[in-house]
Amino acid sequence: MENSLSSSRSHSHCSQKFSCKTAEETMEWINAIINFIRPYTFLTNAHVTNFFTDKLWQSIDPDWLQCLRNEPVQNLLLIPSGVIQEHWPDSLKEFVLDLKALAFRREQADLKKVLPGVNVVSLNSVLSQGMNFKKKHEVEVLSAVVSSIAYSVGAQTIVDVGAGQGYLAQVLSFQYQHSVVAIDACSHHGTVTEKRAEQIKKHYAAQMQTHNSGTGIPNVPKTITCRVMSIDMLKALSCVSPHIDNVKQPELIGQSADDKTSLVLTGLHACGDLSVTMLKTFLECKDVKAVVSIGCCYNLLSEGCLDIAGSQCGFPMSCGVKSSGISLGKSSRDLACQSAERWKSLGKDAGLDNFELHAFRAAFQMVLCKYYPEIITSSPSIGRQGKALRRQRQRRILQCSINCEESKHLSMPETISHMQEICLNSQPPESKTDDNSASMLDFHGFSCNGGTGYNETAAASKYLLFEKFTQSGLSRLGLKPLQETHFHELWKEAEPFADLIGPYWSLRAALGPLLETLLLLDRLLFLQEQGSSLEAVMLPIFDPALSPRNVAIIAKRT
Repeated sequence: MENSLSSSRSHSHCSQKFSCKTAEETMEWINAIINFIRPYTFLTNAHVTNFFTDKLWQSIDPDWLQCLRNEPVQNLLLIPSGVIQEHWPDSLKEFVLDLKALAFRREQADLKKVLPGVNVVSLNSVLSQGMNFKKKHEVEVLSAVVSSIAYSVGAQTIVDVGAGQGYLAQVLSFQYQHSVVAIDACSHHGTVTEKRAEQIKKHYAAQMQTHNSGTGIPNVPKTITCRVMSIDMLKALSCVSPHIDNVKQPELIGQSADDKTSLVLTGLHACGDLSVTMLKTFLECKDVKAVVSIGCCYNLLSEGCLDIAGSQCGFPMSCGVKSSGISLGKSSRDLACQSAERWKSLGKDAGLDNFELHAFRAAFQMVLCKYYPEIITSSPSIGRQGKALRRQRQRRILQCSINCEESKHLSMPETISHMQEICLNSQPPESKTDDNSASMLDFHGFSCNGGTGYNETAAASKYLLFEKFTQSGLSRLGLKPLQETHFHELWKEAEPFADLIGPYWSLRAALGPLLETLLLLDRLLFLQEQGSSLEAVMLPIFDPALSPRNVAIIAKRT
């Protein structure tokens, strides 16, 4: 690989309209984003849980809502990807297209062209054991990139920050033969990493003995269990010698490395401020010759230190963004985690489920506000019960489809009586404009009791699901339903506007990629502001359909 990242900078996959090759160009892009999002803070700062209580749909252009409430769910799911429909109002089309033009493009880079010397190798079954398809893809690509960078700067050691179960560290160690230090806050992860590394070591040692190559003792990553709380701590941890025994506490590290140590810092989806700490450590610690950082969990970033001299907040990092006075807040940073690729990959049924569960959660907020107002002040979290509810419903729908098939051999009265209960516990269709409904969804239009039409059955089905959702939510909060709690009345109040939550949430999610672009450009600008002493690029290295957080910030000293 070349010693310069200049070749990478011309292939940095920036938007056609904007560039991030220099600090000036990056700042111009940032200003364009800030100017665009400022009028839409009512969307970025909103909590969808308050959709009904705060009547959030009233903040959206009525023409947009009227158009989108009749739109097939598949088209709503494409809005975050910048896909428009010709019959939409011009102002809506302009909004969506402007978002697309301002957001960083996520198509996976051709790494061989962008980073000469990179050779992505498929992992064998020993190294990939325990990895799902997504993790295997990420580790294969990132390990090749990091190894190439390490060789280009002559680094002696690679430090994997937020190493988790050590997948990346072990591939860098066993497959690419680097000395690696793996740092993670979870002691359990450290134990798992060590045990897994020993198993892999036996495999590679046997191979080496069989082929009479080397000493038969392959490199093994050194693990450190420690929560990285500051730049100084990470600097100390980074300097631990990879040749000493594994350590558990930072105070045990000491006098570990000589003055000639050279390091590369890397992190696969290092959470929240950890990715920021890595970039700052790269600047402050001269032994760190390069950094390859892929962040995530923007909602956990620290923010709000604009007026504090020498502040170490996660956002903003750069002087340019600090001077703009922009403040995002947790809701906006949480929104930055939304993935256009994930939205696009959802099918119709999953999309309807997603919107319906948001409606249930928003209606549940009405229950809390009316009957448990003291709980609201504590920002209650009911966990991911929607996921469990979705799985239960999918199983019922599958069973419903099976029974529907079996019913072809039954008499009509038996069929109706047998399916009545299943109908009431299944997912009804919400989009009446989609003429391409699957046969399973067409089944929901069947009159389950022979006398009640679709609308009444669908309404009953939704209410029963909402009631179950509410009961589960109260249970998770340690609350019992009050005698005078009337779930049905609240659902009747919310239901006429429930079909607006899909359009609203789709428009709001469309701002997510733009907000993430702002966060990433802020980090890039922070590095570019250091002048010619280093080179930095922003590069999408993963397939975004597999790994939505696919942008790596790569920097090294010149």
